[in-house]
Amino acid sequence: MSNILIKDGLLVESDRSWHADLLIEGEKISRIAPSIKERELPGDTEVIHAEGLCVLPGLIDAHTHYHLESRNTVTADGFAEGSKLATFGGVTTVIDFADHDKHKPLGQSAKLRIDAMGAKMAIDYAIHQGVYQVGDNLISELTQLKAIGVSAIKIFTTYKNVGYYIESGSLRQLFQACKKLEILVTAHCEDDDLLNAIARSYTGGYEAANHADLRPAEAEYKAIMTLGQLAKEVGIPLYIVHVSSSRGMEAIRQLRSENVAVYAETTCHYLLLDKTKLKGDKGPLFVMTPPLRSREDNLVLQDAMVARELQVVASDHCSFTKEQKLAALDCRSILPGIPGTEEMLPLIHTFAVASGRMSVSQMVRLLSTGPARLFGLYPRKGSLKIGSDADIVLFDPEALWTLDSHNIHSAARYTAYEGFRVVGKAVMTYLRGRLVMGDDVYIGRPGDGHFIPMGISTAYM
Repeated sequence: MSNILIKDGLLVESDRSWHADLLIEGEKISRIAPSIKERELPGDTEVIHAEGLCVLPGLIDAHTHYHLESRNTVTADGFAEGSKLATFGGVTTVIDFADHDKHKPLGQSAKLRIDAMGAKMAIDYAIHQGVYQVGDNLISELTQLKAIGVSAIKIFTTYKNVGYYIESGSLRQLFQACKKLEILVTAHCEDDDLLNAIARSYTGGYEAANHADLRPAEAEYKAIMTLGQLAKEVGIPLYIVHVSSSRGMEAIRQLRSENVAVYAETTCHYLLLDKTKLKGDKGPLFVMTPPLRSREDNLVLQDAMVARELQVVASDHCSFTKEQKLAALDCRSILPGIPGTEEMLPLIHTFAVASGRMSVSQMVRLLSTGPARLFGLYPRKGSLKIGSDADIVLFDPEALWTLDSHNIHSAARYTAYEGFRVVGKAVMTYLRGRLVMGDDVYIGRPGDGHFIPMGISTAYM
């Protein structure tokens, strides 16, 4: 068992920051004190001097799609590639997704995904289970799913044409079962009926820039309100993934005013990129669903993040190469998704913390502790408490650099934030006490990642 002493860093948790020394023994944080003397420790203890650095709990990207098989292709970043790029962004745990094979029980779908990830992941992982239909053995299947360690599901209010949509009667049944078993429902919210009505009457073009016209913010508002009212009737909390618009935030605020427990996630691209990116030859590189919105939507979401109306910032990392993205010019067939896990930490630090709008502790809440609590991983993850996993990020808050395709590690070989000047960089990332990235060198090992079973979400507490 190896010992690592991190000295003189600024330890940051979601509610405070303070200067202290931190000792790692094996895979766990074992001691925190104002000063830990090296002479008190075994002679082979490694000492890391962290003056001027922030010591953060490993980040948790609560929304990733590594090795996603879609439309007869697969994403550029598989499990090994995703693990690597994550460490450069200080991410030590991701929450990915298991598709629902309707010919198999939910638990079997989850187990297949867990096993596939376990073979190649070099960082830790949990999963959300997609649910696309409600079968006769729903309670039994969800009980088995929870026993495996999956206590969050994902549903869609759109994509009826590909079989993801669940009708309202079955959806109520699903919500009631999740209430009984304390399983968190997460939802992709776009109203399918409205989108289909727009598609039928639409007479415009189908370039990347038209994507936002075909999937307007009103569809997000309507879907959130519909699901929120059902959640209110059944009496369950609801987690909305990738909120993209001011209208989406309006729906969330309205539901909260009616005492509905709504938790909201957004992403860096909805905070910082707008639909002008969809214009021109490079437009397909910026297509994702929901689409990019207006600059005004960016600002509303930024304000909501600072005001603590958003509980999680994630990446929705779903990367395709430039060649894959540019293979189609019709926005209905362009592969949707962009990279984002690696860029998340420097972007949020630059545009929220370094700008003075929020503290580094608030950033930790959004990127680590918040997702850990909501998905039942806390305090094993998302914490610098004694006994927590020694997932540690040494973060230089003053490092100035520029995001570009040459210093980002996605196999997509591009970043949607090309040319962004950022301040703040992860310089060392530890996973359960083992260095996996240091000084821009990756030393993660595929297969070292552990599946982390979810407990009960704090949304139920």
